[in-house]
Amino acid sequence: MPLEKSQERPSLSENTERLSRPGLRLTDELELRFLENLREHGRTKGTISTYRRNLSKLRKYLPEDSNLDPAFLSSWQSELLEQGYSPGTVNSCTATVNGLLEFAGRRDLQAGQIPINGEASSPELTRNEYLRLLQAAKLLKKRQTYLLVLLFGTMDLPLRSLSRVTVEAVQEGWVFAPRRLRVPPCLRAELLAYAGERGIGSGPVFCTRYGKLMDRGNINVRIQSLARDARVSAEKCNPRCLRKLCTATQESIRANLELLAEQTYDRLLEKESLTAGWSDCYKGGEEL
Repeated sequence: MPLEKSQERPSLSENTERLSRPGLRLTDELELRFLENLREHGRTKGTISTYRRNLSKLRKYLPEDSNLDPAFLSSWQSELLEQGYSPGTVNSCTATVNGLLEFAGRRDLQAGQIPINGEASSPELTRNEYLRLLQAAKLLKKRQTYLLVLLFGTMDLPLRSLSRVTVEAVQEGWVFAPRRLRVPPCLRAELLAYAGERGIGSGPVFCTRYGKLMDRGNINVRIQSLARDARVSAEKCNPRCLRKLCTATQESIRANLELLAEQTYDRLLEKESLTAGWSDCYKGGEEL
Protein backbone atom coordinates (compact mmCIF):
# COMPACT_ATOMS: atom_id res chain seq x y z
CA MET A 1 0.00 0.00 0.00
CA PRO A 2 1.57 3.32 -1.03
CA LEU A 3 2.32 5.92 1.58
CA GLU A 4 1.23 9.53 1.44
CA LYS A 5 3.94 12.11 0.93
CA SER A 6 3.41 15.28 2.91
CA GLN A 7 6.63 16.92 1.78
CA GLU A 8 8.39 17.62 -1.48
CA ARG A 9 10.25 14.82 -3.14
CA PRO A 10 13.81 14.70 -1.75
CA SER A 11 16.71 15.31 -4.05
CA LEU A 12 19.16 12.59 -5.07
CA SER A 13 21.76 13.92 -2.63
CA GLU A 14 19.23 13.93 0.21
CA ASN A 15 18.23 10.36 -0.58
CA THR A 16 21.86 9.29 -0.67
CA GLU A 17 22.54 10.92 2.70
CA ARG A 18 19.43 9.32 4.18
CA LEU A 19 20.41 5.84 3.03
CA SER A 20 24.00 6.24 4.18
CA ARG A 21 23.13 7.23 7.75
CA PRO A 22 22.76 4.34 10.21
CA GLY A 23 19.44 3.53 11.80
CA LEU A 24 18.48 4.33 15.38
CA ARG A 25 18.74 1.81 18.21
CA LEU A 26 15.57 1.79 20.31
CA THR A 27 16.75 1.50 23.90
CA ASP A 28 14.82 1.46 27.16
CA GLU A 29 16.54 4.70 28.13
CA LEU A 30 15.47 6.46 24.93
CA GLU A 31 11.88 5.32 25.33
CA LEU A 32 11.74 6.43 28.97
CA ARG A 33 13.22 9.85 28.15
CA PHE A 34 10.72 10.27 25.32
CA LEU A 35 7.74 9.41 27.54
CA GLU A 36 9.06 11.66 30.31
CA ASN A 37 9.35 14.49 27.80
CA LEU A 38 5.70 13.99 26.87
CA ARG A 39 4.77 14.15 30.55
CA GLU A 40 6.75 17.35 31.03
CA HIS A 41 4.89 18.91 28.11
CA GLY A 42 1.52 18.27 29.72
CA ARG A 43 0.37 15.12 27.93
CA THR A 44 -2.30 13.23 29.87
CA LYS A 45 -1.80 9.79 31.40
CA GLY A 46 -4.14 8.33 28.80
CA THR A 47 -2.13 9.78 25.94
CA ILE A 48 1.15 8.57 27.41
CA SER A 49 -0.35 5.11 27.93
CA THR A 50 -1.36 5.05 24.27
CA TYR A 51 2.16 6.03 23.22
CA ARG A 52 3.59 3.31 25.46
CA ARG A 53 1.30 0.67 23.94
CA ASN A 54 2.20 1.79 20.42
CA LEU A 55 5.90 1.48 21.22
CA SER A 56 5.19 -1.96 22.67
CA LYS A 57 3.75 -3.00 19.29
CA LEU A 58 6.95 -1.76 17.68
CA ARG A 59 9.18 -3.69 20.09
CA LYS A 60 7.27 -6.92 19.43
CA TYR A 61 8.15 -6.76 15.76
CA LEU A 62 11.66 -5.30 16.07
CA PRO A 63 14.28 -8.09 16.13
CA GLU A 64 16.78 -7.96 18.95
CA ASP A 65 19.86 -5.82 18.27
CA SER A 66 18.18 -4.24 15.22
CA ASN A 67 17.87 -0.55 14.37
CA LEU A 68 14.94 1.58 13.29
CA ASP A 69 15.21 2.59 9.66
CA PRO A 70 12.75 3.46 6.84
CA ALA A 71 12.75 -0.08 5.41
CA PHE A 72 11.92 -1.62 8.78
CA LEU A 73 9.17 0.91 9.54
CA SER A 74 7.53 0.28 6.17
CA SER A 75 7.62 -3.47 6.86
CA TRP A 76 6.18 -2.87 10.33
CA GLN A 77 3.28 -0.87 8.92
CA SER A 78 2.49 -3.69 6.50
CA GLU A 79 2.66 -6.21 9.34
CA LEU A 80 0.19 -4.20 11.43
CA LEU A 81 -2.23 -4.10 8.50
CA GLU A 82 -1.77 -7.84 8.04
CA GLN A 83 -2.62 -8.32 11.71
CA GLY A 84 -5.97 -6.64 11.12
CA TYR A 85 -5.30 -3.15 12.44
CA SER A 86 -7.13 -0.38 10.60
CA PRO A 87 -5.15 2.24 8.64
CA GLY A 88 -6.15 4.77 11.30
CA THR A 89 -4.62 2.65 14.07
CA VAL A 90 -1.48 2.08 12.00
CA ASN A 91 -1.20 5.84 11.50
CA SER A 92 -1.55 6.37 15.25
CA CYS A 93 1.32 3.93 15.84
CA THR A 94 3.34 5.61 13.10
CA ALA A 95 2.78 9.05 14.65
CA THR A 96 4.09 7.74 17.97
CA VAL A 97 7.26 6.39 16.39
CA ASN A 98 7.73 9.54 14.32
CA GLY A 99 7.44 11.57 17.52
CA LEU A 100 10.13 9.46 19.15
CA LEU A 101 12.37 9.83 16.10
CA GLU A 102 11.92 13.60 16.14
CA PHE A 103 12.73 13.65 19.86
CA ALA A 104 15.92 11.70 19.07
CA GLY A 105 16.84 14.12 16.29
CA ARG A 106 16.30 11.56 13.53
CA ARG A 107 13.50 12.97 11.41
CA ASP A 108 15.27 11.43 8.42
CA LEU A 109 13.99 8.03 9.58
CA GLN A 110 10.32 9.01 9.92
CA ALA A 111 7.70 6.98 8.05
CA GLY A 112 4.81 8.26 5.96
CA GLN A 113 1.15 7.82 6.82
CA ILE A 114 -1.13 5.13 5.42
CA PRO A 115 -3.88 6.61 3.19
CA ILE A 116 -7.31 6.02 4.72
CA ASN A 117 -9.65 7.74 2.27
CA GLY A 118 -12.10 5.22 0.90
CA GLU A 119 -10.80 2.46 3.16
CA ALA A 120 -13.55 0.22 4.49
CA SER A 121 -13.08 -0.77 8.09
CA SER A 122 -12.53 -4.49 8.59
CA PRO A 123 -15.36 -6.31 10.38
CA GLU A 124 -15.04 -6.81 14.12
CA LEU A 125 -15.36 -10.33 15.50
CA THR A 126 -16.68 -10.49 19.06
CA ARG A 127 -15.57 -13.01 21.64
CA ASN A 128 -19.05 -14.54 21.69
CA GLU A 129 -18.84 -15.05 17.93
CA TYR A 130 -15.37 -16.55 18.35
CA LEU A 131 -16.71 -19.02 20.91
CA ARG A 132 -19.59 -19.91 18.59
CA LEU A 133 -17.07 -20.70 15.85
CA LEU A 134 -15.25 -23.08 18.19
CA GLN A 135 -18.50 -24.69 19.29
CA ALA A 136 -19.69 -25.11 15.70
CA ALA A 137 -16.42 -26.76 14.67
CA LYS A 138 -16.69 -29.12 17.62
CA LEU A 139 -20.31 -30.05 16.87
CA LEU A 140 -19.46 -30.62 13.20
CA LYS A 141 -16.45 -32.73 14.25
CA LYS A 142 -14.08 -30.55 12.22
CA ARG A 143 -11.11 -30.84 14.50
CA GLN A 144 -8.47 -29.33 12.24
CA THR A 145 -10.72 -26.33 11.56
CA TYR A 146 -11.38 -26.04 15.30
CA LEU A 147 -7.63 -25.88 15.91
CA LEU A 148 -7.16 -23.24 13.21
CA VAL A 149 -9.80 -21.03 14.84
CA LEU A 150 -8.23 -21.61 18.26
CA LEU A 151 -4.74 -20.90 16.93
CA PHE A 152 -5.50 -17.56 15.27
CA GLY A 153 -7.87 -16.59 18.08
CA THR A 154 -5.24 -17.05 20.79
CA MET A 155 -1.94 -16.22 19.04
CA ASP A 156 -0.93 -13.15 17.06
CA LEU A 157 0.40 -15.40 14.29
CA PRO A 158 0.65 -14.17 10.67
CA LEU A 159 -1.04 -16.57 8.28
CA ARG A 160 2.13 -16.84 6.21
CA SER A 161 3.93 -18.22 9.28
CA LEU A 162 1.60 -21.18 9.82
CA SER A 163 4.33 -23.55 8.62
CA ARG A 164 6.39 -22.52 11.65
CA VAL A 165 3.84 -24.06 13.99
CA THR A 166 5.75 -27.32 14.22
CA VAL A 167 5.54 -30.11 16.75
CA GLU A 168 8.96 -29.09 18.04
CA ALA A 169 7.95 -25.43 18.45
CA VAL A 170 4.70 -26.33 20.20
CA GLN A 171 6.55 -28.65 22.58
CA GLU A 172 8.91 -25.81 23.51
CA GLY A 173 5.99 -23.41 23.88
CA TRP A 174 7.34 -20.78 21.47
CA VAL A 175 6.89 -20.08 17.76
CA PHE A 176 9.24 -17.74 15.86
CA ALA A 177 7.18 -15.90 13.25
CA PRO A 178 9.45 -13.88 12.86
CA ARG A 179 9.32 -12.62 16.43
CA ARG A 180 8.95 -15.06 19.29
CA LEU A 181 5.31 -15.85 20.09
CA ARG A 182 4.19 -17.72 23.17
CA VAL A 183 1.93 -20.73 22.67
CA PRO A 184 -0.82 -20.56 25.33
CA PRO A 185 -1.00 -23.74 27.46
CA CYS A 186 -4.55 -24.56 26.34
CA LEU A 187 -3.56 -24.36 22.68
CA ARG A 188 -0.33 -26.27 23.30
CA ALA A 189 -2.22 -29.17 24.87
CA GLU A 190 -4.76 -29.30 22.03
CA LEU A 191 -2.11 -29.21 19.30
CA LEU A 192 0.08 -31.88 20.87
CA ALA A 193 -2.90 -34.17 21.42
CA TYR A 194 -3.95 -33.70 17.79
CA ALA A 195 -0.42 -34.30 16.48
CA GLY A 196 -0.09 -37.43 18.60
CA GLU A 197 -3.37 -38.88 17.35
CA ARG A 198 -2.50 -38.08 13.74
CA GLY A 199 0.97 -39.59 14.07
CA ILE A 200 2.73 -36.28 13.42
CA GLY A 201 5.99 -36.63 15.32
CA SER A 202 7.81 -33.65 13.86
CA GLY A 203 7.44 -30.81 11.39
CA PRO A 204 4.36 -28.66 10.70
CA VAL A 205 1.20 -29.52 12.60
CA PHE A 206 -1.20 -28.25 9.95
CA CYS A 207 -1.02 -30.28 6.74
CA THR A 208 -3.47 -31.70 4.23
CA ARG A 209 -4.35 -35.37 4.21
CA TYR A 210 -1.57 -35.81 1.65
CA GLY A 211 1.04 -34.27 3.93
CA LYS A 212 1.29 -30.94 2.09
CA LEU A 213 1.21 -27.56 3.80
CA MET A 214 -2.21 -25.93 3.89
CA ASP A 215 -2.51 -22.90 1.63
CA ARG A 216 -4.23 -19.60 2.41
CA GLY A 217 -7.33 -20.37 0.33
CA ASN A 218 -7.84 -23.75 1.98
CA ILE A 219 -7.61 -22.21 5.45
CA ASN A 220 -10.11 -19.45 4.67
CA VAL A 221 -12.57 -21.92 3.14
CA ARG A 222 -12.36 -24.17 6.18
CA ILE A 223 -13.03 -21.38 8.66
CA GLN A 224 -15.80 -19.84 6.54
CA SER A 225 -17.52 -23.24 6.39
CA LEU A 226 -18.48 -22.66 10.04
CA ALA A 227 -20.28 -19.37 9.37
CA ARG A 228 -23.84 -20.66 8.99
CA ASP A 229 -23.78 -23.08 11.93
CA ALA A 230 -22.01 -20.56 14.16
CA ARG A 231 -24.38 -17.75 13.10
CA VAL A 232 -21.41 -15.54 12.27
CA SER A 233 -21.06 -13.41 9.15
CA ALA A 234 -18.79 -15.14 6.63
CA GLU A 235 -16.72 -11.98 6.19
CA LYS A 236 -15.63 -12.33 9.82
CA CYS A 237 -14.59 -15.96 9.46
CA ASN A 238 -10.93 -15.60 8.54
CA PRO A 239 -7.53 -15.56 10.25
CA ARG A 240 -7.26 -11.77 9.99
CA CYS A 241 -10.40 -11.11 12.05
CA LEU A 242 -9.41 -13.79 14.55
CA ARG A 243 -5.97 -12.22 15.01
CA LYS A 244 -7.52 -8.80 15.35
CA LEU A 245 -9.73 -10.10 18.15
CA CYS A 246 -6.70 -11.69 19.81
CA THR A 247 -4.63 -8.50 19.79
CA ALA A 248 -7.59 -6.31 20.82
CA THR A 249 -8.30 -8.57 23.80
CA GLN A 250 -4.67 -8.53 24.90
CA GLU A 251 -4.45 -4.74 24.55
CA SER A 252 -7.61 -4.27 26.59
CA ILE A 253 -6.22 -6.45 29.38
CA ARG A 254 -2.87 -4.61 29.32
CA ALA A 255 -4.61 -1.23 29.43
CA ASN A 256 -6.67 -2.29 32.45
CA LEU A 257 -3.59 -3.64 34.22
CA GLU A 258 -1.67 -0.46 33.45
CA LEU A 259 -4.46 1.68 34.86
CA LEU A 260 -4.66 -0.54 37.95
CA ALA A 261 -0.89 -0.23 38.44
CA GLU A 262 -1.07 3.57 38.20
CA GLN A 263 -3.95 3.72 40.68
CA THR A 264 -2.14 1.40 43.10
CA TYR A 265 1.01 3.49 42.83
CA ASP A 266 -0.92 6.72 43.43
CA ARG A 267 -2.54 5.21 46.53
CA LEU A 268 0.89 4.19 47.82
CA LEU A 269 2.25 7.72 47.33
CA GLU A 270 -0.84 9.19 48.95
CA LYS A 271 -0.40 6.95 51.99
CA GLU A 272 3.27 7.91 52.28
CA SER A 273 2.36 11.58 51.92
CA LEU A 274 -0.05 11.33 54.84
CA THR A 275 2.67 9.93 57.09
CA ALA A 276 5.81 11.63 55.82
CA GLY A 277 4.65 14.65 53.84
CA TRP A 278 6.28 18.04 54.43
CA SER A 279 2.97 19.81 54.90
CA ASP A 280 -0.78 19.23 54.84
CA CYS A 281 -1.15 20.45 51.25
CA TYR A 282 -2.38 17.04 50.12
CA LYS A 283 -5.08 15.25 52.08
CA GLY A 284 -7.36 12.50 50.90
CA GLY A 285 -6.43 12.87 47.24
CA GLU A 286 -7.27 16.60 47.10
CA GLU A 287 -4.85 19.51 46.99
CA LEU A 288 -5.51 22.15 49.64
